Amino acid sequence: QVQLVESGGGLVQPGGSLRLSCAASGWIVSSNAMGWYRQAPGKQRELVASISRGGGTSYADSVQGRFTISRDNAKTTVFLQMSSLKPEDTAVYYCNADPPIYGWAQGTQVTVSR
Repeated sequence: QVQLVESGGGLVQPGGSLRLSCAASGWIVSSNAMGWYRQAPGKQRELVASISRGGGTSYADSVQGRFTISRDNAKTTVFLQMSSLKPEDTAVYYCNADPPIYGWAQGTQVTVSR
């Protein structure tokens, strides 16, 4: 019913930047916020950034000041601009509602390494 497709991941050196995109289609619950989540190897999936219906944003402490979540004018795409990347940012990044009411897509791999 709802399709979420993440893209933009890749291999980047520490201190580098990446911009992730999440394209949404189907039946989207308009009242819900959208968020970016990540899951590092051996760790729980965590919410790293969220943008509300009204455009308010929130971030996990670990990414505060380095990541920026945004959306396009049609609200069909959510972005995550990541800067000053650290090896500990290495994870599969997923988008979903906040709270996550949709199925999980494939995610996009972000690897921060020399």
